Amino acid sequence: MSRRLCFALDLVNDAAKIAEYERFHAPGGVWPEIVDDIRAQGIEGMEIWRTGARMVMIATVADDYPRARDIPAKYDEWEGLMWTFQKALPHAAPGQKWMPMTKIFDLTDQRGITGS
Repeated sequence: MSRRLCFALDLVNDAAKIAEYERFHAPGGVWPEIVDDIRAQGIEGMEIWRTGARMVMIATVADDYPRARDIPAKYDEWEGLMWTFQKALPHAAPGQKWMPMTKIFDLTDQRGITGS
């Protein structure tokens, strides 16, 4: 059974850099080695949503995520390139990028609960 994880990250608040970042993430824009590595980790699905400079990533992951894998040679190059667009959230530890989010509401948990 898979599960979903959510993460948040900011981009450098510059319209040209945000547009370039989006081009890197358009279909065919992410380097094939990176896409293969994402899947090798046990990530079955991933979406990144943006409003302004704030992004949210939703990942559907396998039960055995994160899987051990051989990290591709291009991984550090990709991450270094992405850091030129990304900005850690204020409460992130040094060097930490995507911050895990905590689910605080699920509509399906509200079934059968009615107001007074």
